[in-house]
Amino acid sequence: MTTNAPQSAATIDTRQKASVSHGVRNVHPVYLDRAQNAEVWDVEGNRYVDFVGGIGVLTVGHRHPVVMDRVTAQCARFTHSCFNALPHEPYVAVADWLAENCPIEGAAKSMLTNSGAEAMENALKLARAFTGRTGVIAFEGGFHGRTLATLALTGKTKPYKTGLGPLPGPVWHLPYPCPETGVSVSDALDAMAKLFAVSADPGSVGAIVIEPVQGEGGFRACDCDFMNELRRICDENGMVLIADEIQSGFARTGKMFAIEHSGVAPDILVMGKGIGGGFPLAAITGAEDVMNALAPGGLGGTYSGNPVACAAATGVFDVLKSENILGRAKQLGEKYATHIAWLRDLPGGHVIGNMRGIGAMRAFELIADDGKPSAKRLQTLLQLARSNGLLLMPSGEHANVVRLLAPLTIPFDQVDEAFAIIAKLLPKVAETKD
Repeated sequence: MTTNAPQSAATIDTRQKASVSHGVRNVHPVYLDRAQNAEVWDVEGNRYVDFVGGIGVLTVGHRHPVVMDRVTAQCARFTHSCFNALPHEPYVAVADWLAENCPIEGAAKSMLTNSGAEAMENALKLARAFTGRTGVIAFEGGFHGRTLATLALTGKTKPYKTGLGPLPGPVWHLPYPCPETGVSVSDALDAMAKLFAVSADPGSVGAIVIEPVQGEGGFRACDCDFMNELRRICDENGMVLIADEIQSGFARTGKMFAIEHSGVAPDILVMGKGIGGGFPLAAITGAEDVMNALAPGGLGGTYSGNPVACAAATGVFDVLKSENILGRAKQLGEKYATHIAWLRDLPGGHVIGNMRGIGAMRAFELIADDGKPSAKRLQTLLQLARSNGLLLMPSGEHANVVRLLAPLTIPFDQVDEAFAIIAKLLPKVAETKD
């Protein structure tokens, strides 16, 4: 049944339970009706400040006027052409921008896809074709998608891998060096040396895949010295370095891409989420020799680089520059840091643990009275915040980390409003016991 008539959330929920797979989980039982920038309204007229942002997609907000103008203009011309069969300029325009702005050493080429997982799948294909090797090194706590090959990379079993059996490989997972894991650069390098000595000949490893800042893993930023060591190891052993910037890219960390904080140039940069301004689009950009490793026809897809999504991306690129989103991300990150520090000094503030992340890619932990991670307190905060008009997103190895994924265009008074809601709820959150 399809309908344009207004329906209650309860009615839609009943329909969902009857027709949508149980494997598709909802964090918030809220059915959206309309949205603008950092505000959304549900089907029953309730208004929320949106710190979910389509899980990091809406870098320039819901329905940014520049993005919508580009989309409307493209829809008036044509809505689809399979680029492999009949190419179009919007795809080339996106590739042009990526070649100029991605931190790839030398000439860069790109391929557009529908989703981040699809982009990562193609990055793995290129790494195999370029090196002639199948092995991949990934990291604990990483998230690279839900397709079979990307699941093999993802460094978390539940709920993603449960019951699926063997996944494409070989893939080896190593400790991720950052303050939150307590793993030092030396520790991580020792683990890699042991891997090479015991399980994986370096000559069999085609790629190392890493998120410079982990998204689903709880906004953990990799030590920059380790990123430089990975570049050295890849160069010395003929491996491809793949940076997964699906969540951390497009100004979220105060740099256009998070890997720029380390000064390292990857061989392949994988992107998604924020590139399309709310329209399905993702991309891989890499060194020309790597990106040309497959024969013509080896890359592509029916909807990959859809012209409407590409038009939206050109709007995003213009907004990133015209509204100085990089500068705004730094300001927003500073504001988040100030607010999180303020929360700790309030009644109930002892439930707020460490802050994580870089720039506006910030998060904070919910902890129990003994200082251990508290998933229960996080769930209490999520539910109470939603009832008070604020949507938050969980993450982290222990499901106790709130990641702040509001649009980078959010008005600062709405940031203040969001943290005022959290502040009001802290005493109630503190009543929750693990």
